[in-house]
Amino acid sequence: MKNQLKLEELMMFLLSIYVFSFLDYAGWMYLLLILAPDIGMLGYLINTKIGATSYNLFHHKGVAILIGFAGFWWMIPEFQLAGIILFGHASMDRIFGYGLKFSDNFKHTHLGNL
Repeated sequence: MKNQLKLEELMMFLLSIYVFSFLDYAGWMYLLLILAPDIGMLGYLINTKIGATSYNLFHHKGVAILIGFAGFWWMIPEFQLAGIILFGHASMDRIFGYGLKFSDNFKHTHLGNL
């Protein structure tokens, strides 16, 4: 089951690259921005509850989809890009076993303990 879930996440990651290819940005922009959502980890400098909240905000696929759809609905390229990057990053993280965080410990995720 674990491998099947990783394969599913890989397909979503590849989907983000495919959708990105329709935007009017150079390919290197995807590579440059794909790690940007990890800025959400800065909340852990305050405490684990704020860290988990900020991390989860930047790694929640629902948030990514809402931002992306808003960008496509209102034709705002920056929102389109942000939604695709957030979605792709969340999928990439889950391939490697990093899930949404519980507030007790960074290593306690919805996919299990790291």
